[in-house]
Amino acid sequence: MGAEAVTHHPAVLLVPFPAQGHVTPMLQLARALAAHGAAPTVAVPDFIHRRISGAGCCAGGVALASIPSGIPEDAANAGSGSGSDATPGFAAIEHAMEHHMPAHLERLLTSSSRRGGPVVACVVVDVLASWAVPVAARCGVPVAGFWPAMLASYRVVAAIPELIERGLVSESGTPISSSDSSSDSDQTIRSLKILPAQVELRAGELPWLVGDPATQRSRFAFWLQTLRRARAFRWVLVNSFPGEASAAAADDVLRLARHGPQVLPVGPALLPGGAAAAERKQQPPPPGGNNDDKQQNHPPSMWRADSTCIGWLDLQRAGSVVYVSFGSWVGSIGPDKVRELALGLEATGRPFLWALKRDPSWRAGLPEGFASRVAASGRGKVVEWAPQEDVLRHAAVGCYLTHCGWNSTVEAIRHGVRLLCYPVSGDQFINCAYITGPWGIGLRLPAGMRRDDVRAGVGRVMGDAGDGEGRRLREKVRALRERVVAAEARRAAERNVAAFVDEVRREQYPALMQIYSVL
Repeated sequence: MGAEAVTHHPAVLLVPFPAQGHVTPMLQLARALAAHGAAPTVAVPDFIHRRISGAGCCAGGVALASIPSGIPEDAANAGSGSGSDATPGFAAIEHAMEHHMPAHLERLLTSSSRRGGPVVACVVVDVLASWAVPVAARCGVPVAGFWPAMLASYRVVAAIPELIERGLVSESGTPISSSDSSSDSDQTIRSLKILPAQVELRAGELPWLVGDPATQRSRFAFWLQTLRRARAFRWVLVNSFPGEASAAAADDVLRLARHGPQVLPVGPALLPGGAAAAERKQQPPPPGGNNDDKQQNHPPSMWRADSTCIGWLDLQRAGSVVYVSFGSWVGSIGPDKVRELALGLEATGRPFLWALKRDPSWRAGLPEGFASRVAASGRGKVVEWAPQEDVLRHAAVGCYLTHCGWNSTVEAIRHGVRLLCYPVSGDQFINCAYITGPWGIGLRLPAGMRRDDVRAGVGRVMGDAGDGEGRRLREKVRALRERVVAAEARRAAERNVAAFVDEVRREQYPALMQIYSVL
């Protein structure tokens, strides 16, 4: 009986928000749960299931389920971008999550037990997919939250009620200043101690301030509903590492746990390999990457990568290439900035690899003939989508000009690449504040981003000035890399994953676990 309690594999259903930056870490979390004795199934909308179901995502004991979204296939390919690599827009996804997918998820939760299969012991819900929380409640299944970004951004979102109560943001989420200058509200936000004092976050950079005023109001209403539903979480698994900024961050976790769900940082456990692999990685990856990493089953991409860029990188000098990517989810930075960025990259005199969607809204502003001109000279390569892990691990890459998405940030840290930051929306401003503040692993471009800014920023990060700034950034990122991927960090994260699985098992089989504890 005791052995049965220990070896039972609790069924866990995971529900990600349907975007690449959310699906990828959720699949990684599912593999980590499977490694600790759970039986995970990741439930994704049908338009994502069609893309990734045959891409090896079910390796490592992970199953994949499709939830009808009600979004026609042609509409699923028309929301953003072009061709089969497009996805629905946020409004279409939100409507599907709130009005079409809940009934199908409820059937998925109840049908297994009716067929004599395992009863779902826990539903792990991406915080942005909070639509699944009331479904799990109706089915009587415990719910855990999954925050696919760093703990700091979770703390900022969780502080929304306090920000409203203190009159720092309005009921629609816009910052309120008691003076004509925004510096007053900025200072007040810092005084709440939501983030460490050395993290500079302006009031206008709060995560829900996306788009025009109407969009901002809609997004803030989305967050308020999410927070109401999040009260049901018993645990929140966070895709970050213990002590993000300092040892004081550990106290933040305990403080959050006393006022709500138990918060468990699990980020290092989601990286390819395990603690043993981390112990073998005492040096930066060799040219072309680390073979151990390449042999890992990485979660599939929803986007078709252009692998020819790896061959192009092989022809470049070590540490000479500037890699540029603004991710797969945020909108275009605008034609004026695209033009300035292109001309700035050209002005650096350095080779560059730019992942830029082949879509009119993303490539508007690109100088005529730019891609073919830089390709002909051998100085640059523009692709629609790059295999980012392979690019960042490549020895030729010396700098990453990034939007500071969390997955991109962690990948850069993991491969020891210095950052040049241009955050666009959401939690990217918080990530950037850590990158340029406590961590000291990158620099930020001005919001206006003129070509001279790009040229000067790349030069500073790469160390062209000879003042040691580039070297200091490199040393900082290598030191942070050791904190994130070192065996000690992974073991701590693995313990959190194991503790979560044990608690889920104990919730489902309390009598068996009690007998085992006596034995």
